[in-house]
Order: sequence, then C-alpha cells, then structure tokens
Amino acid sequence: MSKEQTTDLLKFLQPFGEEVIDLALWLREFVWDRYPMCNELIYDNYNALAFGWSPTERAGHVFCTIAIIRTNKAIHFGFYWGSQIEDPDKILIGNGVQYRYYVVKSKEDFPQRYMEKLLTDAYVNSLGKVKDPKQLVEGFTITKAVSPKKRELKVKVVKKK
Repeated sequence: MSKEQTTDLLKFLQPFGEEVIDLALWLREFVWDRYPMCNELIYDNYNALAFGWSPTERAGHVFCTIAIIRTNKAIHFGFYWGSQIEDPDKILIGNGVQYRYYVVKSKEDFPQRYMEKLLTDAYVNSLGKVKDPKQLVEGFTITKAVSPKKRELKVKVVKKK
C-alpha cells in the first residue's frame, strides 16, 4: 500500500529538520488513514515540498495537500479547490480563486475534527471533477516533479545580549 512508500518523500524532507519532518509525517498519516483508496502525488519544487491526495493521478483532482515552504519551513495543510468547499469557522487562509490552507504549528493545535469535515467535502468535490471513471486508480505514491534547483532554507540567527 502507498502509505508505506516513503523513500522519495523522506529524502525530500531531510533539509527541513526533525521537528518539521515529524509534523509533516503525522499530517500525512492523518490523511492516509482516512483516504487509503487515493493516490499521493509528490512535488519537490524550488520553493516548497508539496504532497497531496487525489482519486486519480492528475494534479487537477488533488483534494488535500501538505506543503512545506522552503524559506521559512511553514507547513500548510491545504485544499487545492478550497474556494469550493464550506469553511464555516473561516480558518482557511487564501483569497485566490482556488487554493485555501491552514498553517500548522503543532499537533496539539491542529483542529482534527474540523479538518476531517473539510477533507470529506474536498474529496467529494474532487470526485465531481473526474469525468472518466477509468481515471480512478488507487494506492500509489507518485513523484511528479523534482526541481533541480531549490531555494535555500533560511535560518534565523538571534544574538544573545
């Protein structure tokens, strides 16, 4: 099963450090445990490492993503079509026509029940975008892109007085 296919992802996560890796893998498990019938698509881009879930192999059908921003190591738990799902508590960030996300700072502060509801809505929305049922595949982890050039991770140095 795809949940165990971690070779590429673990390699791509290495520059972010143990704390970020632990939180990102915890979020990954949160989604995989609820959507084992989906596929994980990985994009190791120049500005972020992003991995998301889709009922097909197409990025346009992704319903949930986890993105780690290279410049500040912020972790986004996002919804590719977030503008099309209900967010009654208005916790998602984003004003664009499509993507919405939540900045995850810790496991303890992550609103699991609320996110489960958003995941359900996002998944149903994603399935509605699949026009050909033959596109539905399940249980794969697919590395879609690896950028040869990566932005440097910024390390903030604070001088003690």
